[in-house]
Amino acid sequence: MSFAVTTFKSTDALGIARALLAYGSVELMNRFVRILVVVVIARQLVPELVGVAALTLSLFELIRVIANIGVGQKIILASDEMLEPVCNSAYQIFWKWCGVVALIQMASAAVLFLNFDQPLAAKMLALLCGVYVFMPGGLVQCFRLMRAKKLETVAKISASQTIVDHLLTGALVLAWANPWAIILPKLLTAPLWLIMMRRAETWSFDRRKGLANRSEMLNFGAAILATDILLALRNNLDKLIISALLGVSALGSYYFAFNAGIGIVGALATAFGTVIYPYLCNPSAQSHSRDTLKFICAAGLIVFGGLSAAQFILAPVYVPLIFGAHWVHAIPLIQILSLAGIPLVMGAIYSAYLRASGQTTIDVWVGLFICVAALSAMFAGAQFGLVEAAVGWVGGTSTAIAIITIIITINRRSRQLETSK
Repeated sequence: MSFAVTTFKSTDALGIARALLAYGSVELMNRFVRILVVVVIARQLVPELVGVAALTLSLFELIRVIANIGVGQKIILASDEMLEPVCNSAYQIFWKWCGVVALIQMASAAVLFLNFDQPLAAKMLALLCGVYVFMPGGLVQCFRLMRAKKLETVAKISASQTIVDHLLTGALVLAWANPWAIILPKLLTAPLWLIMMRRAETWSFDRRKGLANRSEMLNFGAAILATDILLALRNNLDKLIISALLGVSALGSYYFAFNAGIGIVGALATAFGTVIYPYLCNPSAQSHSRDTLKFICAAGLIVFGGLSAAQFILAPVYVPLIFGAHWVHAIPLIQILSLAGIPLVMGAIYSAYLRASGQTTIDVWVGLFICVAALSAMFAGAQFGLVEAAVGWVGGTSTAIAIITIIITINRRSRQLETSK
């Protein structure tokens, strides 16, 4: 795979800005609704019950990332001639792989029930296996939309599902103060996502248009899957570490602080990486621009630096006002976690850059380094308390990404010097 340096176009900047605006606006709406729901949950459920739901959702998100096997990225990169065969093969792979993931999740639920004395969490995790019935039917359509740079459409579909999820959660928690009220909407909204995705992109499987080499596609996606798994470990094992070392009640406080604080910035950082990937990786010309990367880094630092600062400064004001005085103890956690905004977006940027430039193996090693650094620091901090655990997670993540940023910057400058010679 060869990449040529091209001049950054103003149309690319406008396209990125529009996509980011779309993702940002729907994410803000989504988070506004989510905050309202968190208010309801905080006032209706005690930390222990929130902790049980948080444990279930953390395991679910950790396992679900395996379903993103990485072949969808091949759809984005496919040439016009190979697009239909690649989509046909991807469709078959998605169905088989989601079945495997469902079995893995069911086995995890059994282990949770038999070995960890968590029968309620095990039942809820088993029920969420139903999500994998709906995922395969819309994944090809999702990646085709991304390939066409219809990122606003993808954002609206995702936000619509999430907002309905939050509204259902709030209604159920008000009517039924039980952890099931947090879990059930995840399954109930899965058909909505499928219907919207298939309406936005009318593609359907057609064997007559051929099949691509499935082994080649699986090999291509292996590195991307490995990176996504490491990201999921970093984003979810923190909660399992809290649960194991400090108890379910502490996990409930941490889960609340995470959603009331860094949740919106973390979601936007992930969306940022999704938006910039098609612009760093052109499926036709296989080109990317260092000027584009500079623009992206500058925009990320400005936007996410401002969001992080706002959350840190305003946490003592909005927490007691919105969530209630009994959550005041979580303010230090919210402020600490908000400091991870810039490291998270820089990690998303460099992951997209490495994938677009064909360095997927390096992306895996980078992801492993960040994951180990973040979770090791959190584990060490958790020996002293909940606040120290949060400091460890943020500090480990920030240090690892700072090191990666320095290394990538040095390598880029070295390549530029070699090219100029």
